[in-house]
Amino acid sequence: MIASVQHGDHSYQIDLSKPLDISIALKHGKTSVNAWHQPSPSIHPVSEGDFIGSVAEGAPINFNEVVFNPHSHVTHTECLGHITEEVFSVNEKLKTYFTWAEVVSVTPEKVGEDLVVSSAGLKTARKYQGASALIVRTLPNTETKRIMDYSHKNPPYLSKEAMEYIVAEGIEHLLVDLPSVDKEKDEGKLEAHKTFWCVSQSPRTSATITEFVFVPDTIVDGLYWLNLQVAPFENDAAPSRPVLFKPMEI
Repeated sequence: MIASVQHGDHSYQIDLSKPLDISIALKHGKTSVNAWHQPSPSIHPVSEGDFIGSVAEGAPINFNEVVFNPHSHVTHTECLGHITEEVFSVNEKLKTYFTWAEVVSVTPEKVGEDLVVSSAGLKTARKYQGASALIVRTLPNTETKRIMDYSHKNPPYLSKEAMEYIVAEGIEHLLVDLPSVDKEKDEGKLEAHKTFWCVSQSPRTSATITEFVFVPDTIVDGLYWLNLQVAPFENDAAPSRPVLFKPMEI
C-alpha cells in the first residue's frame, strides 16, 4: 500500500509495506535491556494447582504471566505524568500517532566524567525543518544497546541547553536510544525532563519522550514518516513500538 503525504511544499509517497522498526522487544531474563537497578523481566507460565500454562507441560494453551517495568525493560513512551504530582496517563495524552520525524546521529561530548548530547551537536546534525519528532541516535552505535544493563554505568544524557533547543524547534515527540534523557544519578533534578515538558511555565501535556529505541546503521540520517505505536496503559509510561517509513519525493 502506497500513501501520499505532504511536508511543506513537497509531496511524498510512503510504502507502508516497508516498515523500519526501531523498538527493542521485551524479553525474558538478562537478554532484555535493563536500567534503574531493577531485576530482569520475567515471562513465565502461570501455575495454579495442577495447571501449568504451557503446552509443553501438557496444557491446551500457553498462558504466560509477564512481570516488567516499562521504564526499565523495553522501548517505552512517557508523558508529563512521569515527573508530576498530578496524574497524567500517556494513553490519554498521546493522540497523534503519525508525524514527520528526523533521525540524527550525534556523538556525545565528554564533560567531566559524563558523556553529554549538547545543543551544538544537535544543531550540527539536523538538516530539516518542520518535523515534529526528533530521533537521536548516539554514537558509537552498537548492537549491545539491545541487551545492555545500564544500571550504575552513568550512560550519556541530554544537556538542559539541548532540551531548550529541542523545545524552541517545536519538537513534540523526542525519541532517544538511551535509558533516560537525564543523568542516571542527578539527585532528582531531572533538568532535561522538566525543560522538555516546560513544567515551570506552560506544561506541554501532549508532548512525549520515548526512550530505549535502537536505530540500526542501515537507517541513514534524514526525514522519515513516524508511526508511534503505544500500548494502551493508563500509566505515565507504556511500552511502545516506533516504526519509520522512508518517504520518496514525487
